[in-house]
Amino acid sequence: MQQKSPNPIDKHIGSRVRARRIMLGMSQEKLAEALGLTFQQVQKYEKGVNRIGASRLLHIASILDVNIEFFFEEAPGLRKGGFSDDSVMAEFLTSPDSDRLVRGFVRLKDDEARKKVADLVDWLASIR
Repeated sequence: MQQKSPNPIDKHIGSRVRARRIMLGMSQEKLAEALGLTFQQVQKYEKGVNRIGASRLLHIASILDVNIEFFFEEAPGLRKGGFSDDSVMAEFLTSPDSDRLVRGFVRLKDDEARKKVADLVDWLASIR
């Protein structure tokens, strides 16, 4: 039996949950505890494997301190809106290896080292 791939909207909403959770420095375990779930269930939501029901999504929005619209910003198939600061950050946080980059950057205690890392990323982004 072939496994069904996640719906693009469910994947998008899950990635927005993950991005906001990371922005707040919250673990999957902490979010799961607040929802009365296991962290594995939160993982499945974040990957879009399991669909998040409306009432649960509203509860997640409350825990993560965002409006429910946050989860639908730039969702596939919806009318495009302008970028908000949160959506640019969410785009970064949903990209591969962003969690490693954030954790590593936060562990840097030297301000000069942080500046050099930011300069390096700016330089790499400017290369065509």
